[in-house]
Amino acid sequence: MRQIGKQEIEDIAIGAAVLGTGGGGDPYIGKLMALQAVEEYGPITLLSVDEVPDDALVVASGGMGAPTVLIEKIPSGHEVAQTFQSLEKYMGKEVFATYPIEAGGINSMLPLALAAQLGLPVVDVDGMGRAFPELQMTTFYLDGISATPMVLADEKGNVTIMDTIDNSWTERIARSVTVQKGGSATCAIYPMLGKNLKESGIHSILQLEEEIGRAIRLAKETNVDPVNEVLKLTSGFELFRGKVVDVDRKTEGGWARGVAKIEGLQAYKGEHLEIRFQNEHLLARTKDRLLCVTPDLIAVLDAETGLPITTEGLRYGARCVVIGMPCHPKWRTEKGIETVGPRYFRYDADYIPVEQLVEKGSVAK
Repeated sequence: MRQIGKQEIEDIAIGAAVLGTGGGGDPYIGKLMALQAVEEYGPITLLSVDEVPDDALVVASGGMGAPTVLIEKIPSGHEVAQTFQSLEKYMGKEVFATYPIEAGGINSMLPLALAAQLGLPVVDVDGMGRAFPELQMTTFYLDGISATPMVLADEKGNVTIMDTIDNSWTERIARSVTVQKGGSATCAIYPMLGKNLKESGIHSILQLEEEIGRAIRLAKETNVDPVNEVLKLTSGFELFRGKVVDVDRKTEGGWARGVAKIEGLQAYKGEHLEIRFQNEHLLARTKDRLLCVTPDLIAVLDAETGLPITTEGLRYGARCVVIGMPCHPKWRTEKGIETVGPRYFRYDADYIPVEQLVEKGSVAK
């Protein structure tokens, strides 16, 4: 158990955006919400997952929708508390703690803002170890844990409570509701007991995010390469360096979908990289080679500062470094690949671990 203050929030926001693989919402907006909550209510208690009682009710908090919508449709800050109050009333049980559903700019920050507002602790665990675009794409789903009852709220005060037959239906219905709420909403989801969280969650994710953010911050102060610091902490690989020359991005069906094209610089001069994304970066390839593919993590970092660039933040002319990071072993199971592998997203590629692609220089078919 320890206290989270302003500096920790600053570092976690940066690290979460790295692990968020381009998605998970605007890290700046999420950081401001968490900082404001700490300013108003005081520091936040962070628990390790082992400190949660087995019979305690724990609930994930986060945002749903297209990250691009958040540029103009900013949460009021009250929706997240409203979701929890509505869920407690529906379930007839008090929530012990909250936790992030995924690693991501706003989705790692919303639980901190909520915790400060309601006086709840935050558990250092999540359900992805990265960010994914759909609600059933969690390690909890792999273990048969229901996403519902789930509550969705918007900044206008509209509250929707759902209880579905399975997590795929949760995604379908919640996505439609989110579109009707303007393309983004705040949710309370995956209520479960502490023992389930211990068994199915990915532990110490906030700690890793904080370490990544701190490393990037200190790299500037000590004049070391921030990208190398990130690679050390994540066991990652540099995949490409270049300049963004085109971004084809559109918001449809509650997602930000698109393709970014990067022209190689330095050792990569003469090559072109294509990154495909659906909220998150999901596939990176050159003309001849597959470099990294979901569920492994693809992050785009500013070449000078090492700061992460989200899918909605990709701009023409940006100098960047593309890195690949191994996903949590739970995603490399048969059910994991079936749930979040490239063919689920209709990419004509089989999943090959990033370390094998880097070592063998596999040619995409």
